[in-house]
Amino acid sequence: MKIASLVTAFDATGKITHELVHTGQHYDENMSRLFFTELNLPEPDVNLGCGEGSHARQTADILQRFEPVLAERRPDWLFVVGDVNSTLAGALVAAKLGVRVAHVEAGLRSFDRTMPEEINRVLTDRLSDLCFVTEPAGMDNLAREGVPPERCHLVGDTMADTLLRHLPAARKSDVLTRLGLESGRYAVLTLHRPANVDHEASLRNILEGIASLEMRMPIVFPVHPRTSERLKAFGLQHRLQERAGLRRIEPLGYLDFLKLMADARLVLTDSGGIQEETAILGVPCMTLRETTERPYTVESGANRLVKPVAESIHAAIESYFLSPPKPPPRSTLTDGRAGERIAAILLAQDS
Repeated sequence: MKIASLVTAFDATGKITHELVHTGQHYDENMSRLFFTELNLPEPDVNLGCGEGSHARQTADILQRFEPVLAERRPDWLFVVGDVNSTLAGALVAAKLGVRVAHVEAGLRSFDRTMPEEINRVLTDRLSDLCFVTEPAGMDNLAREGVPPERCHLVGDTMADTLLRHLPAARKSDVLTRLGLESGRYAVLTLHRPANVDHEASLRNILEGIASLEMRMPIVFPVHPRTSERLKAFGLQHRLQERAGLRRIEPLGYLDFLKLMADARLVLTDSGGIQEETAILGVPCMTLRETTERPYTVESGANRLVKPVAESIHAAIESYFLSPPKPPPRSTLTDGRAGERIAAILLAQDS
């Protein structure tokens, strides 16, 4: 979702040529190949074929496979996005080969070093020659960490570009009909963070906490591959089948999921990206974490941090229904033009 905006903006300049490398880190069919089709992305020029594994194994695999690719092509810049293992691995390879690095979505900090993504963010920003930042707090974080100001640019959110461009098509999705849902009368749940799903007690706590919401409306739960594996390992699948209000479904494509979010009454998640998307859509969001790297979503009133324990989740749900939040105004940094601003800055680097 973050790359699609860059491809469009670079092509529009008529001056920036690019190649697309897919590491294969996201290995589920609906979470990878289908997204390329729905976002009108070209087929990757290179597919490294990396897949699942521990953080160390996955990062090492990408390092080993990507190094010869970058050494052969020798581009002027390597763009990396977000905070996944592919982001850090790509930046490491480029820095050691003397290729300049641009990090899209730089400066975000949860200040929670137990999150693998936080480690990836901090290290990638230190390696980057250009830091493209989505919100003012990111600029403050980079300044505090000593990143030279000439490397940092507040450009907005490329994920917002993609969402706004594809929202009209998503509105036409029949996913609600297929799932038997009514607009505004259901909630959406997503879980995939290791701290929430890798420990049986944590996962049970969250599932117990949302029970009161199931009594009010259906909860649609697109199950991430990682979470599905943990549900099986902890023997929770059969127990969830008995909960009629919790609708487990397979992961959805981008357009279907965008429609599902846009028409939801409430979204509960531990995903950073979904925090941003719900803020853009004006859909209330509860983030089942104690910290967020996207503070503007909380400050604007679009998002609420909820400790991922049953009592806190239940209390937050009851509070929501007693006093539903009003949709906040959309940030000017989610105007759909972040990719254009990045392309303009890139062209100015060597002019």
